[in-house]
Amino acid sequence: MGFLLLVVRRDVVRRTVPVPVGGGPSEPETPEPAGSRWRAYAPYLTIVVVFAVSQVPAVKRLLDAGTLAVSWPGLHVVTASGAPSPLTTFRFAWLAAPGSLLLVAGLITVALLRVPPREAVGLYGRTLFELRWAVLTVVGLLALSFTMNAAGQVVTLGVWMAGAGGLFALLAPVLGWLGVALTGSDTSSNSLFGALQVAAAQRAGLDPVLLAAANASGGTLGKMISLQNLTIAAAAVGLTGREGDLFRRMFGPSVLLLALMCVLVGLQATPVLSWMVP
Repeated sequence: MGFLLLVVRRDVVRRTVPVPVGGGPSEPETPEPAGSRWRAYAPYLTIVVVFAVSQVPAVKRLLDAGTLAVSWPGLHVVTASGAPSPLTTFRFAWLAAPGSLLLVAGLITVALLRVPPREAVGLYGRTLFELRWAVLTVVGLLALSFTMNAAGQVVTLGVWMAGAGGLFALLAPVLGWLGVALTGSDTSSNSLFGALQVAAAQRAGLDPVLLAAANASGGTLGKMISLQNLTIAAAAVGLTGREGDLFRRMFGPSVLLLALMCVLVGLQATPVLSWMVP
């Protein structure tokens, strides 16, 4: 996604007319190039189309056919029933993965905006360099989540947190919020805390569906203050180094929305709004 934003920024900068500085006579306004608005929305429309096409049953089956299943050597993890744990098998969906679909959308956008191949490669390399620490953070947390799930640590933490009883429903969104605020990824947060939420719900007599959804919902509210997303946003609009300013502006609204989400989930765990949970 960062690559697409940099492509858009490059396209906008090349079409920006310099504004005169000082008291000199101003240049006559240059009319907006034909189709410039369409070009600005082209990346987002491309993403929508690519992901929509990927969900067509025939296309989805074709993409899923490329999934590779790899059994990690040296792992002998079993479930409580003694069956081999599915966590020992890594499934690499190299065609159906969202990242692969975003790469395809980026290549289509490069063609639509007529970005020279050499410049496109440079933008892609720049994106990888700017997000290198964010990528390593997400990968590291995903590895930690798999390790904790396989070792039973997540279930143990869930049993401990279930001691809060019904009040745990109020805290469930906070876990998702913290996970995304640290990693920038709702996927990473769900992998790290999703199983914990379900284990705590079952122990505390709460609805596992509600707490799993609360984790994802709270995570979306952490997106606006995650360092990864702030870095992408700042780089896309030429404000590199101003991430702290963006964080200070967004922290208050993020916490306010999180508080409202906690109240909503707390009420959904009671007969007042339990009808909202499927």
